[in-house]
Amino acid sequence: MFPLFADLNGRAVLVVGGGAVAARKVEALLHAGARPRVGAPELAPSLRALADAGRIEWLPGRFTPDWLAEDIWLVVAATDDVAVNQATASAAGERRLFVNVVDDAQLSRFHLPAVVERGPLQIAISSGGGAPMVARHVRRRIEELFDDSWGRLTELLGRKRAHIRARFPDTATRRRFFDRLLEGPLPGLLRRGQRAAAEDALRHALAGEAPAAAGSVVLVGAGSGDPGLLTLGALRALNQADVILHDRLVSAEVLQLARRDAERIEVGKSARGHSTRQEHIHALMLEHARAGRRVVRLKGGDAFVFGRGGEELQFLRAHGIPYEVVPGITAALACAAHAGIPLTHRDHAQQLRLVTAHCRDSLDTLDWPALAAPRQTLVFYMGVAALAQIRTQLLDAGLPAATPFALVENGSRAEQRVVTGQLRQLAEAAERHRVQSPALLVVGDVAALADELHWFGDAPLHAAAPSLSAPTTTPTLADAA
Repeated sequence: MFPLFADLNGRAVLVVGGGAVAARKVEALLHAGARPRVGAPELAPSLRALADAGRIEWLPGRFTPDWLAEDIWLVVAATDDVAVNQATASAAGERRLFVNVVDDAQLSRFHLPAVVERGPLQIAISSGGGAPMVARHVRRRIEELFDDSWGRLTELLGRKRAHIRARFPDTATRRRFFDRLLEGPLPGLLRRGQRAAAEDALRHALAGEAPAAAGSVVLVGAGSGDPGLLTLGALRALNQADVILHDRLVSAEVLQLARRDAERIEVGKSARGHSTRQEHIHALMLEHARAGRRVVRLKGGDAFVFGRGGEELQFLRAHGIPYEVVPGITAALACAAHAGIPLTHRDHAQQLRLVTAHCRDSLDTLDWPALAAPRQTLVFYMGVAALAQIRTQLLDAGLPAATPFALVENGSRAEQRVVTGQLRQLAEAAERHRVQSPALLVVGDVAALADELHWFGDAPLHAAAPSLSAPTTTPTLADAA
């Protein structure tokens, strides 16, 4: 196949067929500015609406070669009648008109590719009509690599094309200019929505003012471990990274998606084992960014939910290092979803509280009476080592001992386990089932729905019968219920 992009703006295109498939082709043609003529005995409602609005011309009846008027540029046959498709292709061929017969590569003389469109930038993928699902799969992969800023980049360079050609008339010199430009700060400025700064960067580049090599840092939320939960922005950042500073809990599957030659440095923290001091992480970000490298600070979950992302941005801002933030799916959302626990439910919980239980100091500063209020869901991060204290504090604050809980260990990963029970059983259940970090604690009526709604991994494990050594509290009406 010889690939080309056709300018159909204002030109007539014949579409034979009036069903859903024809409607999709007409929509694409209208998007390209063409003037579709649709020939069919009847029209689908969407096509009828377009005809009534004067956006397409309807040729009622069965196909006749007379429909191939002199002003027709292309032909699309989109009927479920093989004879009509064959007749259309034959008549178009006699007139040297390119014809596409939907789902028939043999009759087609051109094929409609799978397209990734970013403003004026279009990327077309074709399998020659033989394997359209492969083309669609490739399109999905390419969609991950090119965000909307590529359209803005293409539009900007298109507007400045004459200036660029005048400044660099030699083709080889112009090519080297574009290589430098696209590897420089311009794409990142457009991705961050800083259009004025992008215009300035291009103007300086055209003036021959070569900017000093400047690195940058992207704070990326890696989610809870399932690589399928990464955002497109996270994938792009990982593919562009020179250096990746990653937490201990970032999964190997996520790291495998990163650029192969990127330097990987583990900077994780652990409550019981080796930890990297935050000051050392700051120093590493500064060192590599000042060396002109693209640094990805890869954090489990979301960088702004108990991830110290704010502190790191303050440090970068103070030292003049450009930065971006790519949000991640925080553990509360991912783990609860994979455990079948709706964090809010109109029958059980109208508010949600995310709480860190990282250390005793953080537990002592919490408003426990507020946490013990009814009709809410509590999600405790980093609380495995403090489950006994959490239980005691909640019971002392008045939360009923029968309140459901769920512990989600390795949420969203292949080794996920869920343990459910009542608050009075929390510490003993975790010990009995040897729950280890990373694990998330959900407390509230919605936690009981894990037994009913679980869908990922094995069914929840249940807490043992209440231990005789479990703390006792004054019975309440809620306990009796």
